[in-house]
Amino acid sequence: MSIEKGKGVADGSSSRSVASTDDQQQQQPPVLSRYESQKRRDWNTFGQYLSNQRPPVALSRFNTNHVLDFLRYLDQFGKTKVHVLGCAYFGQPEPPGPCTCPLRQAWGSLDALIGRLRAAYEENGGLPEVNPFAGSAVRLYLREVKDSQAKARGIPYKKKKKRKNPMKAKSDASVNMKIQ
Repeated sequence: MSIEKGKGVADGSSSRSVASTDDQQQQQPPVLSRYESQKRRDWNTFGQYLSNQRPPVALSRFNTNHVLDFLRYLDQFGKTKVHVLGCAYFGQPEPPGPCTCPLRQAWGSLDALIGRLRAAYEENGGLPEVNPFAGSAVRLYLREVKDSQAKARGIPYKKKKKRKNPMKAKSDASVNMKIQ
């Protein structure tokens, strides 16, 4: 028994230091991934936006219209130049000079934001069936933003065609050759 006591003292370990290490690990929150951090920050920003409304809107009582108003509000902080219809550079992907067209949120940023907020809503107790971030009005708004930005920049967004798996195509071709 005395050997065990001496061993613990000699190597610097004790049951008390192990317990305090466990306590420290339990007190520190887990390190969040970049996505989780963004999702939490976006959810808090949306909650702050709702509380700044007159009258304030509780997180439990917001709807799709509040989501759309939030997306429009975010446009003022955008960094993507979106040419208006009367602009000389409308439809040009790389305009040769500056213009006075407004800066807006890029479609891709809004799409990613809505995806994070959809997930955050459900993680915070919301039902997927009534998720305001998943409403058809929000999807329609995002599609309109995408189309208008594509026209303004002269860059059409096209769905990428699914490429066949080259390995599968080779094996299919060799099977066809054997059959003939």
